[in-house]
Amino acid sequence: MKTTEIVIFTLLFLVVSGLGFVAARWRRPGDLATLDEWGLGGRSFGSWITWFLIGGDLYTAYTFVAVPALIFGAGAMGFYAVPYTVVVYPMVMLVLVRLWSVSHVHNLVTPADFVRVRFGSPTLALLVAITGIVATMPYIALQLVGIEAVLKTMGLTGDLPLIIAFAILAAYTYQSGLRAPALIAFVKDSLIYLVILVAIIYIPAKLGGWASIFDAAKAKFDATPNPGDGPLLNANNQLQYVTLAFGSALALFLYPHSVTGILASRNRNVIKRNMSALPAYSLLLGLIALLGYMAIAAGVKPIGKDSNTIVPQLFDNVFPDWFAGVAFAAVGIGALVPAAIMSIAAANLFARNIYREYLNRNATAAQEATVSKIASLVVKIGAVLVILLIDPQFSIDLQLIGGVIILQTLPSVGLGLYTRWFHRGGLIAGWAAGMAAGMLLLYNIANPATNHAHFGGSAFPLSQLGFDTKITVYAGFLALIVNLVVAVLGTFVARAFKSADGPDGTRPEDYFADQGDPRVHELETTAPAS
Repeated sequence: MKTTEIVIFTLLFLVVSGLGFVAARWRRPGDLATLDEWGLGGRSFGSWITWFLIGGDLYTAYTFVAVPALIFGAGAMGFYAVPYTVVVYPMVMLVLVRLWSVSHVHNLVTPADFVRVRFGSPTLALLVAITGIVATMPYIALQLVGIEAVLKTMGLTGDLPLIIAFAILAAYTYQSGLRAPALIAFVKDSLIYLVILVAIIYIPAKLGGWASIFDAAKAKFDATPNPGDGPLLNANNQLQYVTLAFGSALALFLYPHSVTGILASRNRNVIKRNMSALPAYSLLLGLIALLGYMAIAAGVKPIGKDSNTIVPQLFDNVFPDWFAGVAFAAVGIGALVPAAIMSIAAANLFARNIYREYLNRNATAAQEATVSKIASLVVKIGAVLVILLIDPQFSIDLQLIGGVIILQTLPSVGLGLYTRWFHRGGLIAGWAAGMAAGMLLLYNIANPATNHAHFGGSAFPLSQLGFDTKITVYAGFLALIVNLVVAVLGTFVARAFKSADGPDGTRPEDYFADQGDPRVHELETTAPAS
C-alpha cells in the first residue's frame, strides 16, 4: 500500500463528496421533489455550468483509462476517439437544439418522452426507454473500472474500497440530483487539465523526448504479429477506424446522459456556445491518448492482465508520490461525475417512461421524482454487480456493445427530430431488426487476446460475410444500416396496407422555441445562472 498516494486521493475524494452533498443547497431550489429540479437541475444552467457539466459527462473514465490502454495495445486505432469527438459537436448543435426546444414546450424529460409525443406510440417509447437503460448500464460499470484500476495501483485490493466509493456517490446523487455532478465537474475538469498538462511536459522530458517515445512505440508494434496493430493505420483497419469514429459520434448524442446535460441548459444559445467551444476537449483527448505511447516508452506493465491499469501504473512510475495521488484523484473523480449523470438519466427513463406510463399513470411530480431517486440507486448497484461478477476487461467490451445498442434509437430520436415520414410500425420493425443484427454480429466477433470467442469487441471481419479480405468494420454501423432499411421498407408496407399511425403531438414551430417564448415552460424555483 502506498500511503502518500492513498492519503491525497482520499482527501480529494472527501472534498468532492462534500461538494456533492452541499449541491442540494446550491442555487437554492425551492423543491427538489420534481424531475425538472432533481433530474435536470431546474433546466436553468448557463454557459459555464453547462460547459463543465457536458465535458464532465462526455469525457469519462473510459477516456482517461481505456483509450490510452487501447493505444498501448493496438496503436493508431485507439485515436478514433479524437475525430469522433470532433464530428459529434456539429451534429449535436444541429440536432439537440431542436430537442431542447420541443422538450421545453411539451415538458419532456427523456428521449423516450419525445418519441411518445412525436410518433404517438407508447410501445416505441418503451423500446427507446429500455434501450437507453440497457446501453447506459455498461457505461456506468466502466466508471467503476477506472476507479478500480486506480485502487489496484495504490495497493488497495478487494471490493470494499470500490463499494464504499460508490455508496458515497449514490448517497449524494440521491440527495442532490444533477446539481451534484454539475458542481463537482468544476473540480474534476480542473484536476484533469492540471494532470494532463504536467504529464505531456514532465513525462516526455523524463523519457528522452517525443522522438524517443514514438521510436519505442514503433519498435513494439513492429514486433507484433497482429496486422491491425501499429502506429499508423493500414488497409485492414482504415474502414473500421472511419465507421467506428462516425458510428460512435452518432451514438454519443443518443445516450440518455448526453440528452440530460443538454436539457438542463437555460436556452438554445447556451447549447450553441458550448458546442462551438467543447471541441477544445478533443485536443485534451488527443494528449490523453498519447499516454499510451508514453507507457510503452516507460516500460510500464499492467497489473496482472488488466490493461486498464496502464495509465495509473505510468503515473505511479514517473510522478512523485504526492502528485501521483493527485493524478489518481483526477481519474477517480473523472469517473464519479459521468457515473452520477448516467445513473440519473437512466433513472429518469424508468420513472417517466415505465413507472408513469405503465405502473402509475396518475403519479404526482413528487412520486415521479422519488421513484427516479430509488431507480438511480438500483442502477448503481447493478453497475457494481457487473464489476464484481464479470471480468473488468469484458466490461470494456460491454461498452462497445452499448454503442451498438443505443444506435438503434437513431431513426426514432435523431431522424424523428427532422421528419415524421417514418411510420411507427416501420420504426419498431427497424429497431427489432437492427438490434437482432447487432447482437448477431457482436456474437461472431472473437478476441483471442482476451480469450473471448464471442462479444470480443466491435470490429466485425467482412470475411465472415463471404468477402476475401482482412478488412473489418464497426458492427454498430452495419446494424444501423439494417435498421434503416427495414424501417423504410416497413413504412412503405404499413402505408400500403393503410395501417393506423400515431398522431404527431408536435408542431413545426415547437422545434425553434427559445427562452422567453410563451410556450416554453418557465421554472421559477431557481435563479438564473451563468
